[in-house]
Amino acid sequence: MKRRVLIILCAMVFGGPMMAASGETVRPAKISQSDLSGKIFERPDMAETTHGDGHVTQSVTTLLSGDKNFSSGMYKSGKTRIDITEPYGVDEFMYFLEGGVTLTSSDGAELVINAGEAVTVPKEWTGVFETDGYMKIWVIYSQGE
Repeated sequence: MKRRVLIILCAMVFGGPMMAASGETVRPAKISQSDLSGKIFERPDMAETTHGDGHVTQSVTTLLSGDKNFSSGMYKSGKTRIDITEPYGVDEFMYFLEGGVTLTSSDGAELVINAGEAVTVPKEWTGVFETDGYMKIWVIYSQGE
């Protein structure tokens, strides 16, 4: 079941060519089996950030649409707790490969997402994002202004 979900997810995210604003064909982005095991974070375009609370994140963007409204990639984070008091700002789909998160909405509703599970966070969401660490595939839609 886990493999079927991942295949469907990859087909949805990386399934076909996109058209750039100039009309030229852009190739699909691929995440390989070795990327899924974490090798993707060895790429030269990997961005590593140490945050104010000391946790470190690593991110690789695998696709950015010509209008910059749609993007996807992989992300890895250490232990952290983030209070999101302003709306999240983007619609984000997350599929967790390792670890997981607990999302506690402003109204107190708690949602636990573990490895092998997915969640979609709407841009209007506020609450607490808490994790002991994770690795995920992410897909973001953010309508331009």
